[in-house]
Amino acid sequence: MIVSIHQPNYLPWLGYFDKIKQSDIFVVFDDVQFPRGKKHFGHRNQIKTNTGTKWLTVPIKNKSDMVSFNDTIINDDTDWHNEHCKQLSNHYSKSPYFMDYFMTINDIICKEHNSLTELSVELIRYFMKELNIDTEIVYSSQLNSSGVGSDKIFSILENLNATEYITGSGPGSKRYIDDEEFKKRNIKLKWQDYKCKEYNQLFGDFIPYLSVVDLLFNHGKKSGEVI
Repeated sequence: MIVSIHQPNYLPWLGYFDKIKQSDIFVVFDDVQFPRGKKHFGHRNQIKTNTGTKWLTVPIKNKSDMVSFNDTIINDDTDWHNEHCKQLSNHYSKSPYFMDYFMTINDIICKEHNSLTELSVELIRYFMKELNIDTEIVYSSQLNSSGVGSDKIFSILENLNATEYITGSGPGSKRYIDDEEFKKRNIKLKWQDYKCKEYNQLFGDFIPYLSVVDLLFNHGKKSGEVI
């Protein structure tokens, strides 16, 4: 059983879906603390514009309260929904497959959601369907897992009878990984070192590591092959 675990990112990048695609089960890490710093992708991601890249960020009312992803309160007092959809339309309306995806993405973003997790996972499920990824999704909050950090990860993996764990190779992932502990538990550790392939984009030179919407709008049903 190949398992991967990740926080429910908003409009995720391509490596996020590469990890899901390689897994039998993808665990949405929804009961961990929402990061309070600015340099994370929990509630934001980048798109490409005619002047470079632009962040689309979901405003969170209680991000400073040390809440979990499930307990985040989206700040719907601002008009962020329409602003995000306006930005997507302004910069991708001339892409070849824009109309194949925009209305559904627009509808999901503009719906009222109880938490950031609910919004992000609805988008993730939609993108998975369009990328022909049929990996099973489970939520860490629904598993009988305990502990924090690496202890919580092992609790999840053992609960799912994992034989292999796919993890990112960035510093955020590595701080929870002890190779010897995985060997003791007979769980194979696979490091994901995703390299973004170049694909056709609007607005000049290729920019890697953007939100998956950039790929879908430009490549349509062939997007899964690019990933």
